[in-house]
Amino acid sequence: MKLFTGLVFYSLVLGVSSEWYSFFSEAAQGAWDMWRAYSDMREANYIGADKYFHARGNFDAAQRGPGGAWAAKVISDARENSQRVTDFFRHGSSGHGAEDSKADQAANEWGRSGKDPNHFRPAGLPDKY
Repeated sequence: MKLFTGLVFYSLVLGVSSEWYSFFSEAAQGAWDMWRAYSDMREANYIGADKYFHARGNFDAAQRGPGGAWAAKVISDARENSQRVTDFFRHGSSGHGAEDSKADQAANEWGRSGKDPNHFRPAGLPDKY
């Protein structure tokens, strides 16, 4: 009986730990997806394409699973909060006002919800992206 109880307990512990491992693995992969989209955005330097890259990064990360969606939300929120701070110190010159911040968040949520990020893709953006 002790052996049976021990096996049941051990299998529960392994099952829970594998779920946590999966979550953290998805989160790391989702963070990498977000970084890749941000790097592509900086490289493309294409006017009006930021919403597309926000949506694409969030979409790719969320496709990884719950951990990826969590990482995408944390990274997106941190990016938006940092923009608010820079807007405060560079009043009006950063190009990131309240309207732009709301539009960025809408693109982020669009991507995380699993909708096609190409909805935000500007005409003329090279196929590489």
